[in-house]
Amino acid sequence: MTKLAKSPWLLHYDGSSCNGCDIEVLACTMPAYDIERFGIINTGDPFQADILLITGGINSQSEKVVKQIYSQMPNPKVVVAVGICACTGGVFKECYNIKGGADTVIPVDIYVPGCAARPEAIIDGVVKALALLKEKQEAYRQEKRRERTNGK
Repeated sequence: MTKLAKSPWLLHYDGSSCNGCDIEVLACTMPAYDIERFGIINTGDPFQADILLITGGINSQSEKVVKQIYSQMPNPKVVVAVGICACTGGVFKECYNIKGGADTVIPVDIYVPGCAARPEAIIDGVVKALALLKEKQEAYRQEKRRERTNGK
């Protein structure tokens, strides 16, 4: 199993949630659950983030911001949608201002359903994201090696 060269950095963005999932995400960082034991570092900088953890549905105001954050993150990256609103739009899906889940504007890799998603489920989703990030990093390295080989 390949080890990560650095601790994965996680960026949390609240699309338009009721804050139920955000409170549970915050609980994941507290000593009772301690997501940092997996080597995760919480950041507010998309240029340094490896994992985007998004809560809440996407509306017209948050759409541009989510796309911008996603585009600013370096490759490879993993997106985790936390809560039923981020997964599908949830109970607000039929509202005039909700476009739907995060996957309506950016590709989502891991879905963590729930209303509100429990800290255990969020941590499980992040652990799955770590495994997927390792796979994507290895594929990215191989692709870069092929480009260098073919370019010479």
